[in-house]
Amino acid sequence: MNVIKITTEYITLGQCLKLIHVVSSGGESKHYLASYVVLVNGERETRRGRKLIEGSLVTVNQMSYEVQRET
Repeated sequence: MNVIKITTEYITLGQCLKLIHVVSSGGESKHYLASYVVLVNGERETRRGRKLIEGSLVTVNQMSYEVQRET
């Protein structure tokens, strides 16, 4: 499992997709989420503004990423 390290309280799903190089812009993430399956904690998510907090699990392209907060 891969780790996404954040320094803030949360990261949005759109920002996360950019961070892991699935998309290059926020507009692209909206279209990506409408066309492909992205799971957040095991449930399909289509909102790019979905807040991901520490412990959130994102699955995209058969890869899993866990959000961890850096202190």
